Amino acid sequence: MVDKKKTKKISKNSKVNKIEYIPSLITLYNREVKSDLMKSFNYSNVMEIPKLISISINMGIGDAKNNAKDLESAVDELTLISGQKPIITMAKQDISNFKIRKGWPVGCKVTLRSNRMYEFLERLISIALPRTRDFRGLPHKSFDGRGNYNFGIKEQIIFTEIDYDKIQSIRGMNVTMVTSARTDNEGYALLKNLGLPLREKPVNKEIKEVV
Repeated sequence: MVDKKKTKKISKNSKVNKIEYIPSLITLYNREVKSDLMKSFNYSNVMEIPKLISISINMGIGDAKNNAKDLESAVDELTLISGQKPIITMAKQDISNFKIRKGWPVGCKVTLRSNRMYEFLERLISIALPRTRDFRGLPHKSFDGRGNYNFGIKEQIIFTEIDYDKIQSIRGMNVTMVTSARTDNEGYALLKNLGLPLREKPVNKEIKEVV
């Protein structure tokens, strides 16, 4: 008699406990930021509360057409920084002053959403920006009038993912944070509560003339 191995059949309807990863900034937004914004701006509906939609990182390379290694290095560095493969951006028109033709590669960019967006923002706030030389906070005037925020980073080496000994050159990048806020004040309050080190807005003091 040959012993038959007993196999357990797992039904399709059986529930498997899965541990879902949630970035800490999402937890902070749901627990504290939403209620603070609700009180500050007196929203009548929860759906009116602004939220972060996406973060775009753009790195420009002037001589990408002539220097293929420089372009490849920039793509690899942006991949390490963002955790996502960037796309190569092409020139939309001819620029004679910079000797650039339409369709030539001029840089690379990546757009982050959902968990990767919040992970990048957390690393940016807690690690990268404090490593910036003579950092005194981000300017509060860099909003576009519709709640979106833009700022520049001069050196990619502020990110710990970059190995200083392996870089081709020092490069800067532009970071764009797109929010669902309708005004700059709402966008400022959202990013400030998330922990972005924005400078404080000056308070307008009314001077009353004594007659």
